[in-house]
Amino acid sequence: MTTLAQIRILTVDDHPLLLEGLAAVIQSQPDMVLVGQASNCRDAIQQFRELQPDVTLMDLRLPDMSGIDALIAIQAQFPEARIIMMTTFEGDDPIQRALQAGARSYILKSMPPKEIADVIRQVHAGKKRVPPEIAAQMAERFGDEKLTDREIDVLRQTAGGNRNRDIAGKLFIAEETVKAHMKHIMEKLGANDRTQAVAIAARRGIIQL
Repeated sequence: MTTLAQIRILTVDDHPLLLEGLAAVIQSQPDMVLVGQASNCRDAIQQFRELQPDVTLMDLRLPDMSGIDALIAIQAQFPEARIIMMTTFEGDDPIQRALQAGARSYILKSMPPKEIADVIRQVHAGKKRVPPEIAAQMAERFGDEKLTDREIDVLRQTAGGNRNRDIAGKLFIAEETVKAHMKHIMEKLGANDRTQAVAIAARRGIIQL
């Protein structure tokens, strides 16, 4: 039975086991009720529209599109939506993008159930909460110059094992331009060579390997 005091929650993840785990966490809390579950962005947006939950737990990486895109789509219609992004990944780049896009908090799937429940309560109360380990990562990177979209394209191609000449052909730019991009990428990431640049970018979540 739903009482007025209960926080109505929608969970979005494409792993059935994780959805089950979240359901168990939510159902064990007397002040929470699970109103819906979705396994992709399309269902998440539709269910949000129908259910209008108090808090939504949204996986960052979903099969049909990014959880950040779903967050943006939901907030375009419901600016007050309280969405918490979930991930297994601690890289700081998606975290910053999610928070800039309007996520109220960010949790790692490895967090203890009690902490997950606490974050849900704080977000429901209107607070924006970022776990300390994530806040520390973001602060560490805050002064860094961001990579441009084109630099990220070059880095992705590099990660795929392509040489400058191949990258130039694929991106329809001159080989000299690729070299210039590579130089800027290494400066911005503090890398000594291409391999290290790819490793740093992957660790920080700028590219996925």
